Amino acid sequence: MERADDGIKDVQYRFPKDFWLGGASSATQIEGAAREGGKGLNIWDYWFEKEPHRFYDGVGPDTTSDFYHRYREDIKLMKELGHNSFRFSISWSRLIPGGIGEVNPEAVDFYNRVIDELLANGIEPFANLYHFDMPLEMQQLGGWESRKVVEAYARYARICFEKFGDRVKKWFTHNEPIVPVEGGYLYDFHYPNIVDFRRAVQVAYHTIVAHAKAVKAFREANIKDGKIGIILNLTPSYPRSEHPADRQAAHIADLLFNRSFLDPAVKGEYPQDLIDLLKAHGFLPVTQEGDLELIREHTIDWLGVNYYQPRRVKAKETLPNPYAPFMPERFFDNYEMPGRKMNPYRGWEIYEKGIYDILINLRDNYGNIECFISENGMGVQNEERFIKDGIIQDDYRIDFIKEHLKWVHKALSEGCNVKGYHLWAFMDCWSWTNAYKNRYGFVSVDLKTQKRTPKKSAYWFKAFAENGGF
Repeated sequence: MERADDGIKDVQYRFPKDFWLGGASSATQIEGAAREGGKGLNIWDYWFEKEPHRFYDGVGPDTTSDFYHRYREDIKLMKELGHNSFRFSISWSRLIPGGIGEVNPEAVDFYNRVIDELLANGIEPFANLYHFDMPLEMQQLGGWESRKVVEAYARYARICFEKFGDRVKKWFTHNEPIVPVEGGYLYDFHYPNIVDFRRAVQVAYHTIVAHAKAVKAFREANIKDGKIGIILNLTPSYPRSEHPADRQAAHIADLLFNRSFLDPAVKGEYPQDLIDLLKAHGFLPVTQEGDLELIREHTIDWLGVNYYQPRRVKAKETLPNPYAPFMPERFFDNYEMPGRKMNPYRGWEIYEKGIYDILINLRDNYGNIECFISENGMGVQNEERFIKDGIIQDDYRIDFIKEHLKWVHKALSEGCNVKGYHLWAFMDCWSWTNAYKNRYGFVSVDLKTQKRTPKKSAYWFKAFAENGGF
């Protein structure tokens, strides 16, 4: 592979030799083959069938980036681009169509081939069990509202550890579990499009119970040198000002969106403030005997941290409408800080120091748990505008990565236990209802031909990996 000018001359920011560098993905977003290889339907296949107009340009999860058929060339490209690790997810509806019942041998064969190919190329597989893709039949039982689904997920986790744990040592139970809560049960951007705070709380609670059951199954599987964790999109909540009302607004946002998963996963217990808040408004979840003990005894070994943007909030300006659905925004208003730096394509603020603030918080308040940056990235529309000499000149992405890595480096130098950085994503992939509107990859994917072409950022990252820094 011809190497473009990487722009790295002298190493100013040096990273440890064994620092994990690579990309992240999920089954529904890259595999395609949605109705091939014995796969059952998941909620995305079903929702797209039902309401295709809700997906950008009417593009659904059928083909996506066709990793199912092209994984060999993709993994070869990862190696050529200097990656030493890759996070993928296993599709529950591919492995166990319907979520319960027989294991699909074609799926076992596919994931075995992917894992073996990664290892043959010197790339460590990081496997995640659940990335928003509930099997349709499980959703029809109630999704994460249902205890039956929690038990079915625990069985699915056990099967994954049995089938793949001899080679995969790094595991995660869930990716961004707050997102199905927000999207599916509060803000109507994921199926099942329910707006109901009480059900959202139950879904969040059962997700943590399911997570703890998977951790228990992992410990029982006794995987040599294995680690299990969870991937959380930790979004620092910054108050508009130091006024007590603004600080309280930020504290509640942090409880609801971060600590509702972070504390039980790492510390084995929920924050008392969160319990008191839910209790005061009559929203405590339905629990079962033994749940809290299960959560307490099955904390994680390590943590994946996804970071894209901060959350800025202020005290409520007006009283909530008493007839409107109860929402998190009952406790705060979102705040747009004047002069903030924006990614105009995604509508997200770019605030690089947020990644450092997260890592310092984990160091100081969560036992300095071993972690890595499992996603960070920048989605940009119509990147073809930036093609020169056949390569997308995505200097904006290089700058984005560099500025975040500088803060990761600072956190490392201050004793934070951070072990790696994965970009979202290795290659352009399908993004839920946004489909291919914004592109995130190191590698561009032509949807008509499925041709892969590394962008300028891919070569910069390769040089970073080879030089051990930038």
